[in-house]
Amino acid sequence: MKPNIFSIATKELHQDAFIAWLLQWADPSNRQYNEALYQTGTNFVKALLQKNHDIGNAEITKVKASRQWENIDVNVEVETTESKYLIVIEDKTYTSEREGQLERYRTSGENWCKKHNAQLGCVYLKTGSESEKRLRIIRGRGFKTFNRKEFIALLDSYPATGNEILLDFRARLHQLQKAHDAFETTVIGQWNNECWIGFYQFLEQNMGIVDWHLVNPPGGGSFWNAVLNWEYWFGFPVYLQIEQGKLCFKISHGDSDIEDYSRSQIRNLWYEVIRKNAAAKKDSTIHRPERFGSGYYMTSAVVYKADWLGDAEKLISKDEVIQRLAHYKMFMESLLEVKR
Repeated sequence: MKPNIFSIATKELHQDAFIAWLLQWADPSNRQYNEALYQTGTNFVKALLQKNHDIGNAEITKVKASRQWENIDVNVEVETTESKYLIVIEDKTYTSEREGQLERYRTSGENWCKKHNAQLGCVYLKTGSESEKRLRIIRGRGFKTFNRKEFIALLDSYPATGNEILLDFRARLHQLQKAHDAFETTVIGQWNNECWIGFYQFLEQNMGIVDWHLVNPPGGGSFWNAVLNWEYWFGFPVYLQIEQGKLCFKISHGDSDIEDYSRSQIRNLWYEVIRKNAAAKKDSTIHRPERFGSGYYMTSAVVYKADWLGDAEKLISKDEVIQRLAHYKMFMESLLEVKR
């Protein structure tokens, strides 16, 4: 692959600069310099505006894009033949929002719009990947989402030959998307972090899961996990969690108000319920963990990767995996009324 500046300059500040640069091309005064960049920039502005407003056939007459006003990543003032707008953009690559920052940015935008008789649009632009649960929280704070696939579709309308900055950025987005889609074309034993993220997004879209995110245990050894469900067994949360390999039957002591049992006691009781019922159903794929932990979130039983995901030397069979995971979810749900 030829050298790509955005494979080197991967920080969000570099992406902020590209976004502001492309938006600036949408100002009609810049059309004389490069028609293709003007059209792409205009399409970008319209795509962001349409997230919050129906602008109909209104024509854009002025665009002013800048960075770090009120600590906002990118802000865009847009005038059309019918109205005036401010677009507040929170731009994220791999990180997530910090507590309270979106509320502050929205308030700054609202105050500006009152002063300038404009309409506000807030957009959370994400070129990395984030779980749907977390994106719903973002939307609940008044920010519409604009994701990597949407950005790729927008930039793919740009000519194959043209501005190297835009072409490099587009190639980088395609590279990221390809890495996340690679779980379908890479044997299971060679999956990397991006493959697991792509797989979790597939589960999110096709069977519905609670959440997925990076876990950093106190003892080290971070991994990407996915929580498939969240139920209650006599007051204690129980759930299935994929830990970038094993499928784990978990129980939470920290999320319960019941104090009659210690962590190890409730973990062992849940394990016995799982073990006895798995034996009764002659399910030999559910095992005791190699070691029991005693934290707030404890593993009581495991299914090894080969049994639920497939052979390490083969490609994933997505339909079969969904069927297996549905089987373990149904099995766990059948235990919820079993006495301890």
